[in-house]
Amino acid sequence: MMNLATGTDNDLYVNQAVVFIEDAIQYRSINHRVDSKSLWLYRWYYSRICQWILSLTITIILALAFIETPSSLTVTSDIRYRLPPWNPPCGLTESIELLCFLVFMIDVSVKSYLIGWEEFRKTKWLMAYILTLIVSLADWVVSLSFSCTESVRIRRILRPFFLLQNSSMMKKTLKSINSTLPEMASVVLLLAVHLSLFTMFAMLLFARTKDGQQDKEWVGYFRNLPDSLTSLLVLLTTANNPDVMLPAYSKNRAYSIFFILFTVLGNLFLMNLLTAIIYNQFRGYLLKSVQSSLFRRRLGIRAAFEVLCPLKETPANAQELYVSAGDLFQVLQKVEMDSRCKQAITRSLKTCSCDRLSAAQFQKLFEELDKDAIKQHPPSPEYQSHFMRKIQLAFGHPYFGYLGNVVALANIVSICVVLVMDADKQPSERDDFFLGAINCFFILYYLLEMLLKILAMGLKRYLSYPSNRFDGLLTGILLFMALVVTTLLDLVKNLRAFAGILVVVFYAFAITGIMLFKGAVVPMGNISIVNTTSGNRTLQCGTYEQLEYWPNNFDDFAAAVVTLWDVMVVNNWQVFLEAFSRYSSPWAKTYFVAWWLISSVIWVNLFVALLLENFIHKWDRRCHWEPLSDIEYQRTVELMFRDVLEEPTEEELMERLHQHPHLHLCTDFCHAQYPCSHYLYQLEAHKRGYMQVLDMFDFPDETSLQLNLEGAGQLLHHLHFSLAASAN
Repeated sequence: MMNLATGTDNDLYVNQAVVFIEDAIQYRSINHRVDSKSLWLYRWYYSRICQWILSLTITIILALAFIETPSSLTVTSDIRYRLPPWNPPCGLTESIELLCFLVFMIDVSVKSYLIGWEEFRKTKWLMAYILTLIVSLADWVVSLSFSCTESVRIRRILRPFFLLQNSSMMKKTLKSINSTLPEMASVVLLLAVHLSLFTMFAMLLFARTKDGQQDKEWVGYFRNLPDSLTSLLVLLTTANNPDVMLPAYSKNRAYSIFFILFTVLGNLFLMNLLTAIIYNQFRGYLLKSVQSSLFRRRLGIRAAFEVLCPLKETPANAQELYVSAGDLFQVLQKVEMDSRCKQAITRSLKTCSCDRLSAAQFQKLFEELDKDAIKQHPPSPEYQSHFMRKIQLAFGHPYFGYLGNVVALANIVSICVVLVMDADKQPSERDDFFLGAINCFFILYYLLEMLLKILAMGLKRYLSYPSNRFDGLLTGILLFMALVVTTLLDLVKNLRAFAGILVVVFYAFAITGIMLFKGAVVPMGNISIVNTTSGNRTLQCGTYEQLEYWPNNFDDFAAAVVTLWDVMVVNNWQVFLEAFSRYSSPWAKTYFVAWWLISSVIWVNLFVALLLENFIHKWDRRCHWEPLSDIEYQRTVELMFRDVLEEPTEEELMERLHQHPHLHLCTDFCHAQYPCSHYLYQLEAHKRGYMQVLDMFDFPDETSLQLNLEGAGQLLHHLHFSLAASAN
């Protein structure tokens, strides 16, 4: 047996293992520098304080849009009543921006140094990061040179990029969306063909006639090609149905066939087909993304195993690598991870009878990371009395909780019935006795339910459930009704990446809208009457002015965000299309149609896809009647696909490790302590064409081969370069 590692080497290998395990926990890439100074810098960069500062910086630079010119610091966004906003002096927000840019420059510099030049050239996000900073700084200089009076600031549109590049899940989601776009494009093209054909038919069907009284359909909706396209595009969202059909339908009921056929083919068939395609394709691409995350985790754990191998004295005839359990204990003490996971891994390691771990055993220990446990409930009390055990079994059963839900529902229904019956009565005519009796009955039931649950479960276990605490709070403090909350919104955690991308798109479109439409809408007075005449102009019912949509504008960032939200909901969005194309340019419709496609068509369908996937996953688990556990698990995106993910093979992991730009596992030291037969086995297992190495040496019988240190170093020196050449 031999062990050549010095004390300094031991510390380095332990620190490398610590960082690799932390990379695995966070699904980070392990392709970074692994020397002592770089490891210290790496852990400092990913420390909570540094990441908190970076997140705060991103929040601040995004929030500047609310206070910089045009400022959103007014009580109302209605252009008729809005007072002149406070605008910051030139240099105030610019100074804050400069500080944010300095933080970003430090961030990109540290990232670039840690991964090295070779990896930097492969990382498009980092290159885009640097380009964004350069353009932003150049635009910042231009702003100061114009004394902050320029109307277009390019750097404001680029700010959401800082949020994107800082979230690995958002980048994966964006990559999945980008990969899904070609499939969506085919359906969108089909929608465009459908829209174009029906537009041509409509212009022929509702052409202008000699009788002006019969041309209401032509005047209102199909006067020209842009108006015809807009009318049918809005009908595709059913926002102007049945208004667009009524003028023609009042002339002849047969015209309704045209509009019904257009809606059935476009809205009910093609739009739902688009939803199905987005769900199918996006789920596949998201699955690939989650599969790569699993590979990163397994690779990080395997890398930690490999660097810990030299710390353990290995017999000369060993055919497998091992890691000392004591070395792993030392590593776990330094790793920053969830206390529950650390305790579970430590407990499993202590119960293991062996003092050394193979690669499979090492990987098995860290499978605890794949579970995202919320909490473990305290045990129920143990009663000696047979009667008390029966009581505990009855009132601790889930069906007793279901009964409480039914009673709570009956409470709500009874209160609603009483309120409906007394809605038209004067306060003096109402009989509150019946309602008081109902409330008294349910209060007594809730108190009894709470006491019985505490008796069956024990106080600590009862309070460990949020739903029980909620019931107890309403029962003990409010004393008038209790609503049992049973649905845990674990989907919220999975929607963070989607919400982040929506924030990015909202931000970019809001800034673009300010550049295009700021000050475009001019107030015409307080007009709220149908067909009111203002000067020589008559306002028709349903227009921007008649509906008093004045607060919906792009005069500041907050107002722009609300306006975009109203358009995304697509209720009366044709009002915005008509108004802004009239106040600014007919090309304004392009902006709103693009926003509708991105927000209402693509993003909403992606949200539906994730919602369906989460629901189907939970439904499958219910159908299989999985046994209840005292540990509640929160379903992350990774765990949603856990059943269909494929574990990476040994060859895939080792091949990727050998391609690491900074970690050289095949060194003379590492190979000198193992017989050649072990590495010949690895070379053959990798199937990398290493047979060329065997031609360089005349090997004796492997079972009796004994290598001294000098001979092993010379032999494995050639093996190392052969490995490197094969990897390249």
